[in-house]
Amino acid sequence: VIKDYKKTRALIGLVPQEIALQPFEKVIDVVRYSRNLFGCANDDAYIEKILRRLLLWDKKDKRIVELSGGMKRRVIIAKALSHEPKILFLDEPTAGVDVDLRFDMWELIKKLREDGTTIILTTHYIEEAEEIADRISIIDNGKIQLTEKKSELMQRLGKKVINIKLDQEIDIKVFRDEFNLTQGHDKASIIMHHSDTKKDDSLDRLILKIKKGKYKILNIETDEKSLEQIFLDVVSK
Repeated sequence: VIKDYKKTRALIGLVPQEIALQPFEKVIDVVRYSRNLFGCANDDAYIEKILRRLLLWDKKDKRIVELSGGMKRRVIIAKALSHEPKILFLDEPTAGVDVDLRFDMWELIKKLREDGTTIILTTHYIEEAEEIADRISIIDNGKIQLTEKKSELMQRLGKKVINIKLDQEIDIKVFRDEFNLTQGHDKASIIMHHSDTKKDDSLDRLILKIKKGKYKILNIETDEKSLEQIFLDVVSK
């Protein structure tokens, strides 16, 4: 990395949060120039592919000053992709953008990931990370609190809240020593916090105990913790 920093830089694309572009340059010239800065040969077919993917092709001859804020952000991304990087850093890419552009950004990131590009994304939109990330890092006060595969994190900390509705009122005191339960508002329901792992068979055991008693289960509803709820749990510790 240190000895051959130019080669290392060529592997990396950066999309900053701030928009900094020459206002009177044409879109296509901005992207071409960025590619040439990294020593890449001209490749108009690749430039066209990027601009089409970002819905910029019909604006390729427009000057930056003529574009909307959302379109300028697309140009920033086109610049970052111009030299075909293997790793792409995105710093709050959807901050302050409209819903349509945010959705387009998500789709673009998914396509880049499918193409083999490593994406490192910082975001305050937790649902964004939940939608597109493979691995999650939670940062609080500038420190990384954890880094984990999203699927494993959701399974480990994303406990399900299970509401079991019965045909009559029940006193849950007899179950509390064995299960993590709270009483429902109507006293005819049981609320259970379940980890949803292969080793946790507590739900099966609870249902079996209920059936052995005089109770009939009318309904079972589940509600799983979102990544945002997990984030709040982690940073509040």
